[in-house]
Amino acid sequence: MAVAAKEYELTLDGHSMMITNPYKPLWPDANVTKLDYIRYLLQVSQPLLAYAKDRLLTVIRYPHGIGDKHFYQKNAPDYSPDWISTSLWENTRYVLCNNQATLIWMANQAALEWHVSFHQAQDEIPTELVFDLDPSTEDFSVVIESALLLKELLDELHLSSTPKTSGASGLQIYVPIELRYSFEQTREVGQFLASYLVSKHPNLVTVERLVKNRGSKLYIDYLQHWRGKTLPAPYSTRARAGATVSTPLLWEEVAHIHPTDFTVHNVPQRLQTKGDLFAAVSSPSQRASLDPILSFLQSR
Repeated sequence: MAVAAKEYELTLDGHSMMITNPYKPLWPDANVTKLDYIRYLLQVSQPLLAYAKDRLLTVIRYPHGIGDKHFYQKNAPDYSPDWISTSLWENTRYVLCNNQATLIWMANQAALEWHVSFHQAQDEIPTELVFDLDPSTEDFSVVIESALLLKELLDELHLSSTPKTSGASGLQIYVPIELRYSFEQTREVGQFLASYLVSKHPNLVTVERLVKNRGSKLYIDYLQHWRGKTLPAPYSTRARAGATVSTPLLWEEVAHIHPTDFTVHNVPQRLQTKGDLFAAVSSPSQRASLDPILSFLQSR
């Protein structure tokens, strides 16, 4: 009778590590063990790392799976291997998720969510303009309608954009921009565009921060886009019952999807079929200028 291994040894990027408790259920309802999770991460590691590389990493760890206690971790653990790259930013020694070995070593520590900064560790230059669409109810049709209205506005301004699911309840819209703007400038643009949509669709969207004051309106969060703050990396898993994944989309898909459609079980096949739909953000062939909008705002 075969006995399941209690540990596996894995060598990645020239570094050996032990995968402990491989059959621990991390997403019990979705039937995802630690070994399943690590297999998933290896399958999506290339596009995930393409965006996460050199960004400040915050993980959420669930040592006993998503149904138990969890904690946020920004500081690199004291017991981290010396081959893991780190960067000191505002008195915190962040891990830089720069290779498969780091990704899998952190996953073995039950890091189940991967949140990365909007800038790289070595500077504070935003690489995109980002909008986080956060619904106040479970009605996802509100998210779809708001996202398509935002796309229409961005298209009118000749700003190319890429949507992705949050992996939870909303959508996030990324606009690659030239690497010469400050966060103060991107916030000015983000506030203007979000407020414009609110003025045109006051019963649908809001920029009200307080949940109790939003009613059923969708919150367009432009404030999250700031130095040191984070959103889930593309292809990051989320600690939701279905083992959902923050998944890049084609705009033509937005009207027909729900965030729960994309999970550890089907995203690798989707990636194989459609390719990395976040490549336009991770390695953009063209970055947009915000100068026309900023000039308009300054002239008002």
